[in-house]
Amino acid sequence: MTDAAECSFRCLVLDAVDAPALAAFWAGVMGRPVSDEGDDGLLIRAADDPERELLWVDRVPEERSGRTRVRLDLQLPAHDVAPLLAAGARLVSTPRDGAQWWVLEDPEGNELTAMPPPPPELHVPPVDAPTPYELVVDAADPHALAQWWAERTGGASRRRTTTSFSWVEGAAAFPYLFWMFVPETAPRTVKNRMHWDVVLRDADPTALVAAGAAVLREPAPGTDWWVLADPEGNEFCAFAPTSA
Repeated sequence: MTDAAECSFRCLVLDAVDAPALAAFWAGVMGRPVSDEGDDGLLIRAADDPERELLWVDRVPEERSGRTRVRLDLQLPAHDVAPLLAAGARLVSTPRDGAQWWVLEDPEGNELTAMPPPPPELHVPPVDAPTPYELVVDAADPHALAQWWAERTGGASRRRTTTSFSWVEGAAAFPYLFWMFVPETAPRTVKNRMHWDVVLRDADPTALVAAGAAVLREPAPGTDWWVLADPEGNEFCAFAPTSA
């Protein structure tokens, strides 16, 4: 983490009613094993770096309702989503209207996008199995929210003048290729089923709160982290350096 970063990305977390089944789906899709970390948490690690945490799946009691505003997109090894469907995903839409991706849902209804292999000029390494490619966050003001997270994580916010989305490059410890913020005008109605955790630079989230984050829950016995919300209400957990 650089001195400019108030926090670094720790991991992505997905809530699930049936955590073992959902973790098995995501691990099977990515060709990775599942590690039982206790406390109802199941972890999938990266193939190229066992210390890099790709996805946590946590058990929660409540069923999902409404559409989440955070999703994980996958890069495919070929122009084929059959392996995802065989693993239990549901096809929502096929590539159309100029789009090159498939929209699917995992077994608990969480939306995901499957991207075909990118063109050679992008110099993106090929993959052997569906692999997390980008984290996508719906936002009322994607440019402002991307800028906010770039400033918090020591990254840089990027955008093209011809597009309505922004992305963050160089966020501290960010494990995927892109952190995208895309426009969504519908109001937030439910808590996101997918959220991210961060590790604080300081002992507490004072700097994040001063920048516009809201404290939703303080640490308590058995939960040594803060639950915060960014300026658009996306919940995230913040861990002190000593507890991460």
